[in-house]
Amino acid sequence: MSDQPYQGYDGYDPYRQEQPPHGWPQQQPYDDPQAAQQYTQQWQGQTWETQVQPPVAPAAEETAYMPSQGAGAVYGGHQAPAAGYQEAGWGGTGHPQAPAHPQAPAHPQAPVHARTPAPAQAAAQTPPAGAAEPGYGPATVAGNARVTDAQRARLEGRSPIIEPGLQPAGLTALLGLLLAGAAAIGPYALVVPLVALQAVTAAGWFRLNGMWPARQGIALAFAGGLTADVALLVSGRTPAAILGTLGVWVLLALVLQLRSHADPDERMYGLMATVASAALAIVASGYLSAHGDAVSVGAAAVAVAVLVRALPLPTPASVAASLLAAAGAGALAGALTGMGASGALLGAGAAVCALIGHRVASYDYPSRFVHFTAGVALPLAAAAPAVYLLGRALV
Repeated sequence: MSDQPYQGYDGYDPYRQEQPPHGWPQQQPYDDPQAAQQYTQQWQGQTWETQVQPPVAPAAEETAYMPSQGAGAVYGGHQAPAAGYQEAGWGGTGHPQAPAHPQAPAHPQAPVHARTPAPAQAAAQTPPAGAAEPGYGPATVAGNARVTDAQRARLEGRSPIIEPGLQPAGLTALLGLLLAGAAAIGPYALVVPLVALQAVTAAGWFRLNGMWPARQGIALAFAGGLTADVALLVSGRTPAAILGTLGVWVLLALVLQLRSHADPDERMYGLMATVASAALAIVASGYLSAHGDAVSVGAAAVAVAVLVRALPLPTPASVAASLLAAAGAGALAGALTGMGASGALLGAGAAVCALIGHRVASYDYPSRFVHFTAGVALPLAAAAPAVYLLGRALV
């Protein structure tokens, strides 16, 4: 390599400062550096280093096991020269070679063998041996592999049905006794516990179907029950008022669901739930249309049947015992009200419908709220048609 400074084409030396010809005015230095910068011509361009910087020789123990790498590789914690530079920083012809892609100087990196995590970091990354396993996460519809309580019960050979316990049965019995006592007083006294029954029925049915909150549907069903009560009292307790209210409310629920902007499947599901809830609340008004003695006998029989059904007995034995107890309670109530032995038949028929409602409220691991709404109200609401029909036939 020549020791002469680099000469451009035609003998031009880029490092030589040109002097103005003789006789030309000399440029005076500026006192203000900012003013000088305004009139100074500045050139911007890509430059290259002219000094040779030999690579640092890595330690033998750090690079003995590392394979050969390309440009920009890390050797012993230092950045190697890029491929655009040759050994001395100059090409074979004496001209500088620029890298194809200029890169910013990389920060020094630690050797490979020094990148192992510290003991404290390793202990933080490794969970302790005695840590508890994570439990089941919340139930979702996005593919979570959580097993529901009903599925776990089926896998373990248990029944996926949980029936309402003694507390809901006690509330049902209390509400039934209130109906029986109010019916002995008169139809207007019967309205008070009947309205409470209709409200609990409307709320419990929507929650039983997994639709919560459904305030519009609950309000619509409850309004249907109140409308049926008023229609019965105005019309002299004729059953046609129940049928007319039921038809109007089915049409009203259909119109409201057609105005909804939900998906077709969701609208159909909401329509079915609204119609069923309104129908149960309106059918419960049958207690107002039935004879007072029949209401007293039937409500007392339902109260006894639900209490016996809640006892910890096998299902066949519990059902049989509840039917027998309802028949006995009906016979006793019939003797007190003047129905006589026919009260046993009325009590048994009302108990059959009540047990069906009790079974519906026990469907597939319901929540505690379902037990204290649908579990309380459905036995009494389902027994209303039997009380009306058997009461007209036996009284």
